[in-house]
Amino acid sequence: MPIFRLFLAGLCLLSPLCARLPEIKATDVNKIMGEVMEAHASQKSVSPEMIKRTLVNYIEELDPAKTYFIEEEISIWIQPSDELLKRIVAEYEDNNFTEFEKITDTFSRAIIRRHEIEEKIDLNHLPEHVSPKEFKDMKWATDANALLTRLTRLRALQMESISKLPEDLKKNAMQRIEKQRNKFEEEVLTTDPILKERFILTHVLKSSAGALDSHTAYFTPDEANQFMINVQQRLFGIGAQLRDDINGFTVVKIIEGGPAASSSLKTKDRIVAVNGEPLLGMDIVDAVELIRGEENTPVMLAIIREEEGEEKKLDITMKRGEVVLKETRYEVSYEPFADGVIAYLRLFSFYQDEESSSATDLAREFNKLRAEHNVKGVILDLRSNTGGMLSQAVAVSGLFITKGIVVSIKDDQGAIQHLRDIDGTTIWNGPLVVMINRTSASASEIVSKTLQDYGRAMIVGDDHSYGKGSFQTFTLNTGKNTVNPRGEYKVTRGRYYTVSGKTPQLTGVLSDVVIPGAYSEADVGEKFQKFPLENDSIKPNFDDDLSDVPFYEREKIRSLYRFNLQPRLHTYEPFIKLLQENANKRIENNKNYQTFLKELKKASTEDEIDLDEEEFGKNDLQLAEAYNITKDLIVLLSQTPPQSVGVK
Repeated sequence: MPIFRLFLAGLCLLSPLCARLPEIKATDVNKIMGEVMEAHASQKSVSPEMIKRTLVNYIEELDPAKTYFIEEEISIWIQPSDELLKRIVAEYEDNNFTEFEKITDTFSRAIIRRHEIEEKIDLNHLPEHVSPKEFKDMKWATDANALLTRLTRLRALQMESISKLPEDLKKNAMQRIEKQRNKFEEEVLTTDPILKERFILTHVLKSSAGALDSHTAYFTPDEANQFMINVQQRLFGIGAQLRDDINGFTVVKIIEGGPAASSSLKTKDRIVAVNGEPLLGMDIVDAVELIRGEENTPVMLAIIREEEGEEKKLDITMKRGEVVLKETRYEVSYEPFADGVIAYLRLFSFYQDEESSSATDLAREFNKLRAEHNVKGVILDLRSNTGGMLSQAVAVSGLFITKGIVVSIKDDQGAIQHLRDIDGTTIWNGPLVVMINRTSASASEIVSKTLQDYGRAMIVGDDHSYGKGSFQTFTLNTGKNTVNPRGEYKVTRGRYYTVSGKTPQLTGVLSDVVIPGAYSEADVGEKFQKFPLENDSIKPNFDDDLSDVPFYEREKIRSLYRFNLQPRLHTYEPFIKLLQENANKRIENNKNYQTFLKELKKASTEDEIDLDEEEFGKNDLQLAEAYNITKDLIVLLSQTPPQSVGVK
């Protein structure tokens, strides 16, 4: 078996197939998928259902934008018969991938047909005001005429975007679009038998791995390198996160401390060219490579910015640099309240390296703040925190509980292992509010749900979190950071459960007090992913029997561990209804908040979820209301006899 590295890196977005194909043969597919399924939480062998999913994945790998295939020619694979599935299972196990070769051959003919259809597009009479939203969640074209209409509208969108470029870039932009398309088509149409086989087998592996669940994936060597950059929390270039849109690459986040943060670049800016090289039609991997470069070398970005309803073209030049996501790992501040302050701790990821970790950094900064101020309450903000290291989820939870089980993991064999906080100390045991939203995932769900289970924290924010209750392992060739030329893979090994025995898989962590934010109307979460694992549960573990500890060590550990266990509290339960009512009243009477909610509802129907709360008179409306709830909670607790809110 390969060597694995454990992590909880939720929501990692993968790019399409990179140009460098892995060095694989037909026999490698079963070998690699055999390793994947041996380790997988539930799928242990090739089955008709797995093959059915693989066929759909394979077709969508070839034609993700649905601009080549016609429904009729792929219906045999989109809706396969039981007989066909049984035959493909047998062929698959015999290293025979003939059916996937047939799909690829059909795609080759579709490429030729698309060229013929595009010759019919009248470039002088293109439709106007085409929206990128038209090209989301599309069905397959029913015939050649429907495909002509789709391609015409796509060309109109491209030409509208190109029209906003400087004259010297317009011609290059269209050439870039054609070049990217031709590059992929050439891979499909290649006459080199070795390259064609590698192309098909690579897609078979990617489609097969993705058929097991929404987080299991096969990586080409280039993708594996990119994935490790994501896991290691490093960005190279300008320090900006981009979203791949049809008409450019939209800046969705600017990393503090990076080159972009000290430039005039803003979120929602759309990058359309780098150093004069148009990006329209370019794969995001290639676009990022253009932006990256040697440290201190200049890079010029051509961007489109919308201001007062008009789009303006700007050129922004900055020097490249290596950006380690250190400055944005956490944030600590406070807000005055009564005779003290409310401490604000924001954690962006769960990290650990030789110099620092999320738990030690938070503890150090909080202790500094507490030494200078009378802390009345704490807000721990885990919004949009998509995970990180499992050990740090335990350590951060341990900052607020004494001792006890934090999370339990059940592997592919059904074995359960409990991960405990055992140091017996806390940095804060007073009023604690944890903020989540619909993009809080994985390790952040462990912390928020564990603290909720023990009654140590009140959860506020969106109605629920992301809902990723699984853990994955990632292969590393011979245990080193060198990438296997056959590629690497990430596999879902099992689920995790908090001390209540529940997993957030699909359901997410539910807020005690719901306050809407920018993602409250967004259809994001595990339940919207392809083939997610189902939810289940194990028995609660508030009374830790140490059953996972070897018998001969159990009594020795019990004598040291059982002292000062975290009790299960019910401190906040009497106040939840009143706190929700108070929050609702404040939100109803806040004109800015009501305007924001109205626009949020409107945006959700138009498939937009990136509203900026700063546009509605307050830097962070959701956080402002969380402060109000925390203040209410502190007052209510101060007026309540201790015995009425204690342990049950």
